[in-house]
Amino acid sequence: MFRQWINWRTLLAFVAILIVGGTIWYSSYLAHKIEREERNKAQQVIDALISLLSTENTETSLSFRIIDDNKDIPIIETDEKDSVIYYKNLDSLRAATEPAYLARKLRGLKSENKPVIWTDPNNPRLTNRYYYGHSPVLDEVRYYPIVQLFIVGLFILVTLMALSSNYRSTQNQVWAGMAKETAHQLGTPVSSLEGWVEILKETHAEEGFVTEIEKDVNRLRLVSDRFGKIGSTPQLEEKNIVEQVELMMEYIRKRAGGKVSFTLDTHGAASILVRISAPLFDWVIENLLKNALDAMEGKGAILVDIQEQAQQVWIDVCDTGKGISAQNLGRVFKPGFTTKKRGWGLGLSLSKRIIDQYHKGSLTVKQSEIGKGTTFRIVLIK
Repeated sequence: MFRQWINWRTLLAFVAILIVGGTIWYSSYLAHKIEREERNKAQQVIDALISLLSTENTETSLSFRIIDDNKDIPIIETDEKDSVIYYKNLDSLRAATEPAYLARKLRGLKSENKPVIWTDPNNPRLTNRYYYGHSPVLDEVRYYPIVQLFIVGLFILVTLMALSSNYRSTQNQVWAGMAKETAHQLGTPVSSLEGWVEILKETHAEEGFVTEIEKDVNRLRLVSDRFGKIGSTPQLEEKNIVEQVELMMEYIRKRAGGKVSFTLDTHGAASILVRISAPLFDWVIENLLKNALDAMEGKGAILVDIQEQAQQVWIDVCDTGKGISAQNLGRVFKPGFTTKKRGWGLGLSLSKRIIDQYHKGSLTVKQSEIGKGTTFRIVLIK
């Protein structure tokens, strides 16, 4: 699926290049063609204006017709002092009310084309200059590739977003399928182990190892139940977050050794009620605590800080471990990312999915510094 998505991206990019390249080439061809035609038309109008200045010209109707037929090409005629004496296809109202309007338009026409100069044969000091520009149609043709590029880019963006959404949806289905299959595969042996535990309790009830085996089997049942909930809508129930976190901290503390200290700070709150799926939420806390232990390599301190806000609950899991480098901060929640020699790198990714998708909250890296530690923040909506 990933390769197919990459192929779609490549194909879309290739098609976009063809469309944009062809559009730019053809638009450029049209623009040059229109520009040549407008230059010829402007020259005809200017010739007609010059002919009106000739004392030998007795037939003026053709000249006036040529001038009148020009409805789109702007033309400005100036005298030897470069003062405007005639203009065509400009805003007459603005020209009459805004003194700077004609000067601004004249500067614009000067930058577009070289003027046509007419000198009075009877008086060489009298010189008229004719400046001309291009029509709005030519502007539209020139800007068309930019509009086309924007439309094509928007189309590609929407298509890529759709493909990406489809890819994520497929990923979610794969995740859910793997999780449910794992739960199914665990179900039979766990049920069998539970049966053997009951037999052991009848025959060796006073032996301490039976209790420990029962705890481990119950743990396996809990893991199976967690995997079984992935992909289905969890049942959220109002639970005491403080109690849930305490239980998980106690579970991890027994397996951490004596060189790691655990601290829970609830700012005086003994009970903070939030609607959660207890098995999935416990899984997130367990993953974060285990991740903290791995980062400290068996020695350091873990602080879990719980703060109740007006509409939210913040749970910060802080460690004094090795920290996360800047280049890895954007990858910590991606499936497969891990800095450990063992493991698949799924713990943080699963945790983020559980909080973001099932609890409508957020799991982020609040802060991290190399050699000083990392803080993960869970935000739950009350």
